[in-house]
Amino acid sequence: MQATLEQAKKLGLREEEFEKIKQVLGRTPNFNETAMYSVMWSEHCSYKNSIKWLKTLPRDGERLLVKAGEENAGLVDIGDGLGCVFKIESHNHPSAIEPFQGAATGVGGIHRDIFTMGAFPIASLNSLRFGKMDNPKTKHLLKGVVKGIGHYGNCFGVPTVAGEVYFESCYQTNPLVNAMSVGVVKVGVGETVSATSHGAGNPVFIVGASTGKDGIGGASFASADINENSAEQLPAVQVGDPFEEKKLLEACLETIKTGAIIGMQDMGAAGITCSTSEMSAKGEHGMIIHLDKVPTRQNNMKPWEMLLSESQERMLIVVEKGREADIQKIFDKWDIHCVQIGEVTKDTNLKYYMHDELVADVPAESLVLGGGAPIYEREYSEPKYFAEIKKFNAADIAVPADLKEVAYQLIQLPNIASKRWVYEQYDSMVGTGNTHTNGPSDAAVVRVHDSKKGLAVTTDCNSRYVFADPYKGAMIAVSEAARNIVCSGGTPVAITNCLNFGNPYNPEVYYQFVHAIKGMGAACTKFNTPVTGGNVSFYNQSEDGPVYPTPTIGMVGVLDSMDQKMTLDFKHAGDLIYVIGENRNDINCSEYLHHICGVTHSPAPHFELEEEAKVQDTVMRLISEKLINSAHDISEGGVFACLLESAMPNGLGFSIHTDKKIRKDAFLFGEGQSRVIVSINPTLHSMFEAELKGAPFTKIGKVNANKEICIDDEGWGYISDWKEAYDTSLEKLLNS
Repeated sequence: MQATLEQAKKLGLREEEFEKIKQVLGRTPNFNETAMYSVMWSEHCSYKNSIKWLKTLPRDGERLLVKAGEENAGLVDIGDGLGCVFKIESHNHPSAIEPFQGAATGVGGIHRDIFTMGAFPIASLNSLRFGKMDNPKTKHLLKGVVKGIGHYGNCFGVPTVAGEVYFESCYQTNPLVNAMSVGVVKVGVGETVSATSHGAGNPVFIVGASTGKDGIGGASFASADINENSAEQLPAVQVGDPFEEKKLLEACLETIKTGAIIGMQDMGAAGITCSTSEMSAKGEHGMIIHLDKVPTRQNNMKPWEMLLSESQERMLIVVEKGREADIQKIFDKWDIHCVQIGEVTKDTNLKYYMHDELVADVPAESLVLGGGAPIYEREYSEPKYFAEIKKFNAADIAVPADLKEVAYQLIQLPNIASKRWVYEQYDSMVGTGNTHTNGPSDAAVVRVHDSKKGLAVTTDCNSRYVFADPYKGAMIAVSEAARNIVCSGGTPVAITNCLNFGNPYNPEVYYQFVHAIKGMGAACTKFNTPVTGGNVSFYNQSEDGPVYPTPTIGMVGVLDSMDQKMTLDFKHAGDLIYVIGENRNDINCSEYLHHICGVTHSPAPHFELEEEAKVQDTVMRLISEKLINSAHDISEGGVFACLLESAMPNGLGFSIHTDKKIRKDAFLFGEGQSRVIVSINPTLHSMFEAELKGAPFTKIGKVNANKEICIDDEGWGYISDWKEAYDTSLEKLLNS
């Protein structure tokens, strides 16, 4: 039965897209086919409004082992015959409606992208955004998301090693939940597997969980604004089972070792439709699929429901003909469904049957990104709120008389205070690879077993900076990620990104997107960190407007030896404290200005890419020469928050003097970029300063044995009291 234009529009297709489908097929599609195109041509799957600009990002590098975007995740060479597989993705809309399952299935889905390629996941990270903490809905969403992440990760057995959490009113209705997974694999034939299919007659299997009605239309759901009726779309949220995924992980990795696997792909967004079309298009073959053979959780599921279901913990695998029994044996051992549902064909069409009735017949290439999926170039214009930003004058802000009280308020702000309540719900030590207990560092450092190497991993983005200046803010996001890795002793290698923006049909939102891409590209080129892939998430907005533009950066760095690891904690009383980089009269866009002074519109903080690169090169050299005892980058909260975070782990105090040429609130709380606080043995100060080789620096003080904090010879109390306030603030806000 032919589909109608009205049906196509209800499924999210535009009129011109429905006409294009007719041209592709040479006829009017039936409802099943229209439903398939609606999910594959949704923003979530096709990147139709972003791919033009994504292609401008640097995508080549000497360490890349697969081309950017061509596999489920990025794969980079880390030496010793090993590769690192990593990726970040969003699960924003599902988490806004059902926070526990939305977040849990986001974690499960990103792990599948990793082990689908043959890698064993060794670390999980996240980047989260919520509304104001005084709102009951924020507390509900935060508790649900954190519980979901912890539940799935803890049960699945991969440590959550790092992340970030921010709170701003623009995320009140539409939170952001970005999940990242990092895995390690031996590089070579029989170790990794591609998401492809080829070889006419090779059998196609569905493996893993049964297919149900949960998650139907999830890709389309993720391609629309959140509104008061979104809760009615609850069936679009998938339901996860981490124990089933753990079995699936073991079975998949075991089957890859047999050499019988032609290709493997996770059934993520758009389920069977997506995996069959993407694998077939890549291998330039077609498939015959018998939907009635798919194991289901509900009786009498319709063809379109089976084609669009996003039920979790499922894979599509193509097996070398004649090796079916070898694969079946492994999945039987793990008590997992392994059912042949079709075979690869010579032609390039996908033919889906239900009880021998042909229910859909479409060219694979026409469905996918890079094939027949539409590509649009949207209009963009400078946001009107920029005029408000340009009005800002720091001279209008008086320096508070009691900066100690300001500092006390500052370190209890949700964006700065300890996220202990969050991370204590995550198992960070399972797998024994996380080295955090040996000393905290700016990036998480994870040991690579059976190797002397380590991986430094981080997620970073200050979205307020991007809101103020999309180009500079995105450069800062990349640079801070690199700075965190450098301060931890690593060498930045590559990034993955999760690009969270509002509605792309809004010219001001699209301006933010385009300029953020340009800034990201410039910084990635400078640091030689190509983009291996990632995720675009548009339509993050509600009736109140779009969220801050949030291009989250997930970055991986390599430590060739774990001896290179550097931590952020002060080690010894008497050590000298330096700032590497230039302190400036800059309170722009700081937590202090925004949340203490109440200024919502100000320019992004000072940033120069060349200056940043010089600071990172200097810190890297100091660590390799073993001339410093700690390194911690200055970010939210400025110098004071950075010093406090370095002092608290070992209960040490510090005495510093501010620069009289800089307003005191800017020196203590300003967030001008490209600065790192280091501590050194005083006997090495001459060698240390000589090794700086012209890089700007300031000696600001020393580490105290008496646990007291002293600013410009004024006592600011003891570290234990500050730590108590810093550690418990978030919990108090949650329980208030």
